Amino acid sequence: MKNIGNTCWFSAVIQSLFQLPEFRRLVLGYSLPQSMLENCRSRCEKRNIAFMQELQCLFALMLGTQRKFVDPTAALEILKGAFKSPDEQQQDVSEVTHKLLDWLEDAFQLSVNANSSPQDKSENPMVQLFYGTSLTEGVHEGKTFSKIETFGQYPLQVNGYQNLNECLEGAMVEGEIEPLPSDQSVKYGQERWFTKLPPVLTFELSRFEFNQSLGQPEKIHNKLEFPRTIYMDRYLYRSKEIIQKKREETRKLRKQIAILQQKLERYMQYGSGPSRFPLPDMLQYVCEFASTKLPLVPSAQDSRTMPTQSQAECCDLNEPLQQNSVLETESTESIEGAASVLINPSPQQECVSKMPQPSYLPAEMSECPAPHVVTEEEMSLVRTCLQRWRSETEQDMQDLKDRITRINQSIDQMYGDPVLRQVPYRLHAVLVHEGQANAGHYWAYIYNQPRKSWLKYNDVSVTESSWEELERDSYGGLRNASAYCLMYINDKLPHFVADDDDDAKAGHFQKEVEALPLELQNYIQEDNWRLEQEVEEWEQEQSCKIPQIESSANCESQDFTSESRQDTSSGCERSICSLSSEHARITKDQTAQAIANTANAYEKNGVEAALCKTKEAEPAKVQLRETALTVQSEQQQDAKGTESAAQPSSQVSEVEIPRVGKILVRSDADGYNEEVMLSPAMQGVILAIAKARQTFDRDGSEAGLVKAFREEYSRLYLLAKETPTPHSDPRLQHVLIYFLQNNAPKQVVERTLLEQFADKNLSYDERSISIMQVARAKLKEIGPDDLNMEEYKKWHEDYSLFRKVSVYLLTGLELYQNRKYQEALSYLVYAYQSNAALLMKGPNRGVDKSLTALYRRKCLLKLNDMAAAQFVSSAEADVLEGVNILNELIIPCMHLIINNDISQDDLDAIEVMRNRWCSYLGQEDMDANLQMKLGELLPRLLDCSAEVIVLKEPPKIRPNSPYDLCSRFAAVMESIHGASPVTVK
Repeated sequence: MKNIGNTCWFSAVIQSLFQLPEFRRLVLGYSLPQSMLENCRSRCEKRNIAFMQELQCLFALMLGTQRKFVDPTAALEILKGAFKSPDEQQQDVSEVTHKLLDWLEDAFQLSVNANSSPQDKSENPMVQLFYGTSLTEGVHEGKTFSKIETFGQYPLQVNGYQNLNECLEGAMVEGEIEPLPSDQSVKYGQERWFTKLPPVLTFELSRFEFNQSLGQPEKIHNKLEFPRTIYMDRYLYRSKEIIQKKREETRKLRKQIAILQQKLERYMQYGSGPSRFPLPDMLQYVCEFASTKLPLVPSAQDSRTMPTQSQAECCDLNEPLQQNSVLETESTESIEGAASVLINPSPQQECVSKMPQPSYLPAEMSECPAPHVVTEEEMSLVRTCLQRWRSETEQDMQDLKDRITRINQSIDQMYGDPVLRQVPYRLHAVLVHEGQANAGHYWAYIYNQPRKSWLKYNDVSVTESSWEELERDSYGGLRNASAYCLMYINDKLPHFVADDDDDAKAGHFQKEVEALPLELQNYIQEDNWRLEQEVEEWEQEQSCKIPQIESSANCESQDFTSESRQDTSSGCERSICSLSSEHARITKDQTAQAIANTANAYEKNGVEAALCKTKEAEPAKVQLRETALTVQSEQQQDAKGTESAAQPSSQVSEVEIPRVGKILVRSDADGYNEEVMLSPAMQGVILAIAKARQTFDRDGSEAGLVKAFREEYSRLYLLAKETPTPHSDPRLQHVLIYFLQNNAPKQVVERTLLEQFADKNLSYDERSISIMQVARAKLKEIGPDDLNMEEYKKWHEDYSLFRKVSVYLLTGLELYQNRKYQEALSYLVYAYQSNAALLMKGPNRGVDKSLTALYRRKCLLKLNDMAAAQFVSSAEADVLEGVNILNELIIPCMHLIINNDISQDDLDAIEVMRNRWCSYLGQEDMDANLQMKLGELLPRLLDCSAEVIVLKEPPKIRPNSPYDLCSRFAAVMESIHGASPVTVK
């Protein structure tokens, strides 16, 4: 669906609804009696009917259009008209979504009122599909109350919860409703129970809250998990008795967990001062301190005082252990008994401890703190006590953790009873928001039941996805993307279960189109006809710009030609067909003669003479062109108005085949494809067949194939052994050069070359046709035991990726030189990432890694300078553009570089970019709003571990022919290296 400006939310919502078969059927089948339409006076009713009609048209196009995407402008204009700020729809999507469903409900209510009593909403299809009822029971100021409410999108708080079931528990139970043990009565408490669940159950996750201190809304990025299937039995009124018991058990278990957590926290945060540490670590540190030796220079008298001094200084060891102690009673007693010698020294020891301290030189003090004096007996006692205490402490902590884990498992299994798994709801759609509270982007993940897979609907792009990608984008906590709406459907309703029949999958939408009302079918046909007209006009414009019509363009234009146009131009096409046959005959004769002349020249005087022989084709070329013009002129006189159709079909192209000569070839002549004939592979094969002419005439077609095969193999082998230069890459010329340089298996090389000789384009004379037929027969003889086809396909996939990387690299370099840095960066990043995968298989598998990294880095620095300059310009449009460049290009690319093997050059460049943005912090002349935006950007810029980066492939580009690619490579390399012009072979 097309995004017409801040309307990605509409696409996400409408796609989620459209993929519900029941909802789609209701919308497309909506109708009102003519009398009601005429008597409609209310402005709101007229607006709702108009919106429903536009939604019908939109759904019809989504079913049957031939376009890549549909345009929702008409429906959106009506919806935007109900709001004061149509340009700020993105800021309150929840309100707009509610409004959309309200309008649909009101529109269907008009249809219900025509057939039943007014105001009876129970018959409204929207109410039946999306609305349920709940019963609230509770106590307020000591008085009980109960009320029944209708709900649609059920709101859930995210803060403080880890998963969807916790959110629901928090929403269903508030306060205390059970009598307290004391005489004091409960002031407030309530429980909600679902009495009726709708087929489509929608949870609205409150991801936005208003920050009172900042005076603006903020987004909640907390992680919230949700299941693929949720069982709603535990929230139904019919399960009240069972659930209340289980909730009471759960409440008791959670109290136990809280007590155990407090005990564990005392171990983990031990101490009485402001700084607290884990108790086992503290005991370990004391043991390390006691074991550290201090260099001393004692006198004879000092040596006699050492034992008592160490005892006196060790007296403080047990003091922190006695404060805030959480050990068991038995452990405390054993500790006190073991340390009694240290705490209660004898009078003799106290007397000796008052003697002078040992002397030492300050310069000889250890770098680490250490006891001045300690004896072996003291050290043994201290080490024994500390090690035992540490072991006991660790065991106590592990016991607490195990008990907490067991209780959590009991809570998790509390609702696993089969009795409470009778009402399953399957996840149908997840609506995702990425960004902050005041700006961002929306898309949807929708489960496709026939395909059994998740699809990602992102404006005009619809791609197959996975549950892992959905989790990464929807749970939150990793980056600024998270789910804000979950849509579940009752998994037991028959009209929500897809048909597994393959035929039903293939023709499902087509059957729906055929079942549409006649006016909607006509609407689809008219839109498709307009598409054909647009394509036809576009093709006419392109034909004026491009003088040479490619065969692929002809094929595409034929697909869009309407039946009426075919009938009108049938006479012209018959004449064009005869002209094509004549051209094909002349072309084959001309090609055969050119190749024969080239072969004679090659055998007599070598390659140079063969290349010069092309001039002999000029007279024939002029004669053929005159013939074509004559026939075309006669045709124009016989059929006026068909000039545009006849001209492209009768166009003759002059093809210059190196090593063969210049020949005239029609792009649609029998067996000829101009692009293939121009490829280096085909030119090499044609020349090899010419060299094998004598062998073919003397020994037959099979011997001719063997001779031609050896000639071409030798040529490619020599090319593969040539030393590459900075301005040429032989691998771009031919797939076999790539294979030979990377030591591909012999069977892969031989089959690839044999397929070149079996090409259908080798049909210009009897010799080439015979060799082509023998080559095809040889290919059929190759069985699975002779060649591993998986390995064969893998080699060709690698070469295809190599060419793709080359094209992306060249495109990126060209865009960089044209100062189009935003477009260049995506190509360079993708080239680097894909090339890294190739280089892991071998050094010759990919392109130059250092060149790609260099220009990726240069492009990133240029973009960073551009974004920073726009950010500080204070112009609103420039600031927004700078922030977009930073969010969409610089930060993802930066994170991608850091999360892979990063070079020092890349690391230095990233530091330069970060320092540029950090330098703006605290600038007095910078606007407060800019400082706030900077505060939002810097965490993402500095912390690369908080985001998961998914590399998006840049725009597709048509691959160049091998000759064009080689020439382009030479031109680009010449430009960036500043070298002299290079001649490309």
